Amino acid sequence: MAKDRKLSADERILWGRVARSTRPMPGKADELTALDAFLAQAEVQADQEKAEMQKTAQPLPQQQAAQPPAKQPSGVHHPLERPVKRKIAKGKLALEARIDLHGMVQSEAHSFLLDFLIRAHERGMRHVLVITGKGSSMGSEGALKRAVPLWFSKPEFRFLISSYEPAAQHHGGEGALYIRLARRSGEKP
Repeated sequence: MAKDRKLSADERILWGRVARSTRPMPGKADELTALDAFLAQAEVQADQEKAEMQKTAQPLPQQQAAQPPAKQPSGVHHPLERPVKRKIAKGKLALEARIDLHGMVQSEAHSFLLDFLIRAHERGMRHVLVITGKGSSMGSEGALKRAVPLWFSKPEFRFLISSYEPAAQHHGGEGALYIRLARRSGEKP
């Protein structure tokens, strides 16, 4: 590997996971603060790279003016209807994809979940499973279990999700969510 080559966002995230799983050697605990600073800087750089990529992916102002005004999402998601949830729980309505966020920190889980939902939405999927975990180990109260539903009201998630509901026990119970993705623009019900 070349010395001058910069790590990609995925490589920095992977390095962060590996680095967080280690313990400092005796007498080297001071170097841990340098590692924390590196990881924080890596997360900031990854967020900046993603923001730049989103800027370049947005249409030009002339193209924006030519498009009809889209309905603005309300940011309020309704629960799944009982018959739909029952069909998913019994396997009569298939879950088209799933993602497991166990062991991820919130910033990492946020980017993975957003990428997963965007790809699923682009492929026309309607029902997916997101496993957050219950967070009952080591005194945790489930940071992802609490955070993921809050993310759904943020602008980047709002247009992707139609509704969500805690999953049935055999799909993860309180540690998982059934998500109905919004229909793509121009798609008939």
